[in-house]
Amino acid sequence: MLNRLTHQALQLACRRSDNAFRKDSKHLEFVQRQKQANILQQVTAANGRVKTSIPTWEEFAVNQPVTRYGQWQEAINAQRRGESLLTSSPLVRYQPTSGSSEKLKLIPYTKAFIDELDSAIAPWLASMYRHHRGLNGGTHYWSVSWLPQSQFAELSGNLNDDSELLGTVKRVLAGQSQAVPADVALAASADDALFATLCFLVANNDLRMLSVWSPTFALQLLEAIPVWAEQIIDVLSSGNWRHRATSLKNLKAPHAPKRAKELARVLRLHPSVLGAELWPNLALVSAWDTADAAPWAQQLKACFPQAAFEGKGLWATEGVVTIPIDGQYPLAYRSHVYEFEDLQNGGILAPWELKEGDIVSPIITSGNGLLRYQLDDRIAVDGFWGDVPCFKFMGRRFGVDLVGEKMSPEAARQVLASAASRFGLEPVTLMAVNGENQSRPRYIALFSSDKEQASYRVCAEASAWVERELRGHFHYELARDLRQLEPAMAMIAQDGWRICQDVAIAGGMIEGNIKPEPVRRVQRQAVQKILPELAFALVADSVLERAS
Repeated sequence: MLNRLTHQALQLACRRSDNAFRKDSKHLEFVQRQKQANILQQVTAANGRVKTSIPTWEEFAVNQPVTRYGQWQEAINAQRRGESLLTSSPLVRYQPTSGSSEKLKLIPYTKAFIDELDSAIAPWLASMYRHHRGLNGGTHYWSVSWLPQSQFAELSGNLNDDSELLGTVKRVLAGQSQAVPADVALAASADDALFATLCFLVANNDLRMLSVWSPTFALQLLEAIPVWAEQIIDVLSSGNWRHRATSLKNLKAPHAPKRAKELARVLRLHPSVLGAELWPNLALVSAWDTADAAPWAQQLKACFPQAAFEGKGLWATEGVVTIPIDGQYPLAYRSHVYEFEDLQNGGILAPWELKEGDIVSPIITSGNGLLRYQLDDRIAVDGFWGDVPCFKFMGRRFGVDLVGEKMSPEAARQVLASAASRFGLEPVTLMAVNGENQSRPRYIALFSSDKEQASYRVCAEASAWVERELRGHFHYELARDLRQLEPAMAMIAQDGWRICQDVAIAGGMIEGNIKPEPVRRVQRQAVQKILPELAFALVADSVLERAS
């Protein structure tokens, strides 16, 4: 009864934002202009600055250039040193993410910015409760975002979980129905965090929602259950973390002997029924399901036939663009200020100027003080919700993002140059090889050498170097820690460019359209066709760890 009342209270807390989101959908331009004026007023008030007038939408578009993180980095560092402020809104924390040329970006999360995120997640939650009645009871799992192991000590004060995107009241209410405590993020290693997450999930006999960002993460959790089954059963039977006790000292181990016996029973069944048998009341699975995530989302759906599936909207650490509402993905127009670069002619459009079929890239101005900040995503207008444009995510404009690792061309170029200099090689490209439902994806760095005797070979030393350099980038390291990617390989060839072309052609490209790129997505089948002697398991994690 208490759990059901908690869900009802959370829905009630979301109602105001949901009503406003629906009511104002006919007043897109007015809401956006007013929001821009409010943000600019806070920016000008920072550090006691006085400004007699706030620029109009049109004046702002003329006088403020479109920006990326590099243009804000020094101002953010100055704010961290206490020398200046980006906005008068109180700072709450810095949230880490990856950059295009920066290995780490720290995005300011101010009170105003978190309120903007809450303005998006509240109507999203309300829509979920409306359409999936099973969510009104039981517990929910909202994924927790922990840090790469190498950056835990420095950035542990910036740990985040999805519920922190909510306002205070809604966050407290949501916390009372969470299946997994947010403190799993404080584990001493990613393996221990994953293990603890599984223990809490398996201990739960009334899980109603599973919300993750990358579907590969949820698939990884399911794959780990049989691997760690004996240890999970031991923890649930005893209520003791055993040898993980030090790593998980912030968490009390779940004690659920009946669920331990249930897991033992389910493991004797076919693996395909694992999700349905363990969590029969699961009502909704939420994950990315567009662009590169699409095939993995299909696999995840098959694992939970008893549950509905909902794709995520477009969220970035720097802000939210779309949210799922009533089966569509409208702009989160009550959150930030939005403009859009027209990818066909380079022009900048206001949201009320968009039309169906436009292919654009979002630019946001938000309550953390970052103005006209470019998000390098490709989205297409595929309809309207009232006057609000709805979008379909088409992928990143630059680079590759197989499982959330956000590999930019500049990052790939740096990694290739470093390895080439170290081993006296000529860099060709970094191939992002998809798994094609056979295995996890991985990156293969391709180099040429006129001293090479074989047509191509995998070099363990260069592989270890490439892996180490790639791990210097926040989201790649996190994806590796969570085992969403296999370790990187480095391949040295007599004619690396010829191999690069042959793989591209085998994947369906026309030879005349193939151009040198620092990172390119390639099909696993194409790699296997052109490089039949290449064994994907040739360089194991243990080899890489020893070599690096």
